[in-house]
Amino acid sequence: MTAWELRRRHGRHFTLALGLLALAGCAALVGTRIADIKKAPSAYDGKTVRITGKVTSAHNLLLVKYYAVDDGTGEIPVVTQSELPKEGESVRVKGRVDQAFVLGSARLVVIVEEPPER
Repeated sequence: MTAWELRRRHGRHFTLALGLLALAGCAALVGTRIADIKKAPSAYDGKTVRITGKVTSAHNLLLVKYYAVDDGTGEIPVVTQSELPKEGESVRVKGRVDQAFVLGSARLVVIVEEPPER
């Protein structure tokens, strides 16, 4: 094999590696699909995820503040200590998945939002 052929082969591998890194970076920006969390909540329980979507409702109850986010694949409540976003607002959320309770086939899965970095 000539030096030219070796450079050409290694160049292809380098380009492929760069493409895979870019794809992995995009996946980190897009985040986790809510449908995936709801389909297998025990696989995500306790793990930190990122979701993006639109706020469908916001509630400030006596002991807890939460809002619901829909990403087009499903909807999930997000428990927060921050100011509640407005309905219809697009949000990016980073938080921990928590199976709030499981009773038979009924389960409530929420994301507990991480406080914003200051």
